[in-house]
Amino acid sequence: MSNPYSLEGKTVLVTGASSGIGRGIAVECSRMGAKVIIIGRNEQRLQETYDNLSGEGHAIIQADLAKQEEIERIVTELPEINGCVHSAGILKISSVKFINRELLEDILNINAVAPILLTSLLVKTKKLQKRSSIVFISSISGVCVANIGEAPYSATKGAISGFVKSAALELAAQGTRVNSINPGLVPTRILELSNTVFSKEQLEETMYGRYPLKRLGTPEDIAYGAVYLLSDASSWITGINLIIDGGYTLV
Repeated sequence: MSNPYSLEGKTVLVTGASSGIGRGIAVECSRMGAKVIIIGRNEQRLQETYDNLSGEGHAIIQADLAKQEEIERIVTELPEINGCVHSAGILKISSVKFINRELLEDILNINAVAPILLTSLLVKTKKLQKRSSIVFISSISGVCVANIGEAPYSATKGAISGFVKSAALELAAQGTRVNSINPGLVPTRILELSNTVFSKEQLEETMYGRYPLKRLGTPEDIAYGAVYLLSDASSWITGINLIIDGGYTLV
């Protein structure tokens, strides 16, 4: 009996795979049989991800998605792929009155501009095969909820949500599906890279006070959703925001 969730015979590109959610997605995709191409800026952490992959035929591409020439190089080096997960992202906290052009351009460039341009090039160069699946790792922030200090970050995720809907409609003609996953809080290295420090007490208050399932998310929680959207099990699903948030948006 065939497994509709299997990724056997598929080649999947995962950006932001050097840590956190991206690493979790790359590892789970490999466990489900995919050949995985992982992308990130830090060679050492990419190698750590690579060493945790199951199976064979995987590859590393070290690149900085903030640079257009690097995006073009990635596409040139890629073989044909069946799936792409845009997991690279940054978090910067700022109150509205302190938002400046540099901060806004930095976060928009990584969280929205880069994955959109990479998707465009993958389609244009036909590196993305027909009946493929594209998954954006978005957030509940800016799409379902709002938090003080997250206006710039939320703006990038709102932009992705709009792109997903239009791209899903346009690419449906070639059988390519486009969806996003909208996680709740998943403690990862992105929090360390932000300009906000979350104490243990703050995380516990968030976990027990606002998440009905009484825990924060894990990279694996999001990875299982990505495997579903990449697999044939979701072959009639496109243009959605898959919320994986432990019930946060119910409260």
